Amino acid sequence: MRTPLSWLAGRYSLGARSVRLAALGSVVASIAIIVTGGIVRVTGSGLGCTDWPMCTGETLAPTAEMGVHGAIEFGNRLLTGALCAVVGWVIITARLQEKPMPAVLRGGWAQFWIVVLNAVVGGVTVWMRLSPYIVAAHFLAATLLLTAAVYTWHAAYADADGAAGDAGDVGGVGDGSDENSKGGEVGRPGAPSPLAPRSAARIRSLSASLVAVTAVLVVVGTLATGSGPHAGDSSDVPRMPFNWTAVTVVHGVLAVAVLVLAGVLLSALPRDGFGAARRKAAAFLAVLLGQGVVGLVQSLTALPSLVVMLHLLGSALVWTGVLQVHFTVKRVSFGHSGPPDGAPLPRARGAATHA
Repeated sequence: MRTPLSWLAGRYSLGARSVRLAALGSVVASIAIIVTGGIVRVTGSGLGCTDWPMCTGETLAPTAEMGVHGAIEFGNRLLTGALCAVVGWVIITARLQEKPMPAVLRGGWAQFWIVVLNAVVGGVTVWMRLSPYIVAAHFLAATLLLTAAVYTWHAAYADADGAAGDAGDVGGVGDGSDENSKGGEVGRPGAPSPLAPRSAARIRSLSASLVAVTAVLVVVGTLATGSGPHAGDSSDVPRMPFNWTAVTVVHGVLAVAVLVLAGVLLSALPRDGFGAARRKAAAFLAVLLGQGVVGLVQSLTALPSLVVMLHLLGSALVWTGVLQVHFTVKRVSFGHSGPPDGAPLPRARGAATHA
């Protein structure tokens, strides 16, 4: 069945740079939706629009009488429309590539449906009068969207470079020179030595564990928020029935665990052929340390709104960073893991077969 996108693909094509920029735009927009959602919360604007999908029972937009709170809440809703446009552009640019990019298309469509899910959860948040549990679910849905966006960003580089055997940098953070300059394929002259299967498995296991513990850290962070002063709107909004101090301590312990895991992973990554992964792990450690400082400051200064916003931005950057580390480690470790003990190294592409 012919669709408008297939019709366009038959007449026009775009370069890989276009889809990479679109994917990066979706990451930025996903972080922005998390930050603006936090602005809604800390300014007490969660019920600035008293209904959903209309702002009031009679009007789509806020009225002058609703003041700045109505404008803030409605502005956050408008940003969802902009996010839809960005995600749509990701899908279009991926579809118009000469070389198919199935992973980018999957990521783009996943983002589209998660945007729909997040909009519905946002509506339920209003209907439930800012229940802290629904507010937490709204944040986690936005984090799920960021996950899909980072995956798509990674895939935009992996799909474009895969045919050339490029195990280079992903996401535009580095130049990928470590892998590309050494042949990029195990078995080629000058290529980095293959990892032993156990070493490759250990690195992938550390990377997966780092993502898992960071995910728990993010979830526990929503419990700390739901128990604290900025649970949803004003002091009239009910809080989660948890001891805020105890939850905050657990959150801090998890942050230390993530820090330790990241350090262990960085030390386990070989220097030869894993430069991109090492750079991203080091950058993740730096972001995590900065986030820890902000978290400590906000806990010791009665949670000022500006510092809370910085911590929320930091949480988005931490999650983006850990996913970038994981996707890069996974890709490069699979490319450099050696064959089973005793098996010959794979031949370079195009090498002649000798009897």
